[in-house]
Amino acid sequence: AARGSVARARAAASAGKLGGTPVRKTSVLIVGATGTLGRQVVRRALDEGYEVRCMVRPRERPAEFLRDWGASTVNADLSKPETLPAALVGVHTVIDCATARPEEPISTVDWEGKVALIQCCQAMKIQKFVFFSINQCDKHLDIPLMNVKYRTEQFLAESGLDYTVFRLCGFMQSLIGQYAVPILEEKSVYGTDDGTRTAYMDTQDVARFALAAVSKEKASGKVLDLSGPRPFTIAEVIALCERFAGQDAKVSKVPIAVLKITRAVTSFFQWSRDAADRLAFAEVLSSNMAFAASMDETYQLLEIDPSSVITVEKYLQEYYTQILKKLKELGAQSRQSDYYL
Repeated sequence: AARGSVARARAAASAGKLGGTPVRKTSVLIVGATGTLGRQVVRRALDEGYEVRCMVRPRERPAEFLRDWGASTVNADLSKPETLPAALVGVHTVIDCATARPEEPISTVDWEGKVALIQCCQAMKIQKFVFFSINQCDKHLDIPLMNVKYRTEQFLAESGLDYTVFRLCGFMQSLIGQYAVPILEEKSVYGTDDGTRTAYMDTQDVARFALAAVSKEKASGKVLDLSGPRPFTIAEVIALCERFAGQDAKVSKVPIAVLKITRAVTSFFQWSRDAADRLAFAEVLSSNMAFAASMDETYQLLEIDPSSVITVEKYLQEYYTQILKKLKELGAQSRQSDYYL
């Protein structure tokens, strides 16, 4: 399937050349445009004047909000390589924000799909490719998701494309659903009995770095870390939520041993193999490590002021200020649907 998609990509590229219409440098395809990161990259790219095309999977409820913002959409699917070439016609830059959904095998989207996408980009003469990987993925090759991310980094480096890789530590947005909302709902939040620290970054800041890499030649061929101002333990995150929410959290701790046992059991069954892969990743995220990195090179190359990057404290404080103000104005009982802004 991948070989056929490459042939179609070459044919499409040749047709484009015969047409004589030059590809504009401002033409960008964003893969995974409806996701937590992808939608922020779309908004940032539009704000900076790019002509944004969003690659989305065919669905019963199309992503109308992307078109409302001013982007165009094209139906394609990383798990179906034959759909990719048409999405790349007339594109200068590809920003890949996609990753497998929880119900999908990691290998299908995050390896086979990415290989097919990169091969199509080669055939279509795409001028720039931005890829998002995981912090320290090269140190945990026994973890399927991190192994796949590192292999994709290597495949991209050997492709001949002009590329930039960003290694992410964690998104601040994930803290809302996991901790901020449950604490407001007076529901239990889950943590592990370890001291793992993560330097979370706001996806709006991640999008800003991604677009800076598109326009900066110095970023070509670089693997750059994206790490928030400082790493936090889960206990510290929960304490911040308690402070800004003005109420105590109900914390249920999950021992690391439980994660390891669950992984061992689920890996015996084919239907749960992908669940085991994700639990393996959860083990790494709960192993007393620091998912953080120096940002000196990234700030310097992309010419971004470190003080402009939002902190976890400010992010959570702004979130709670908005949501508590909204609840006060409504005079309503807390409803989870009110909490996602």
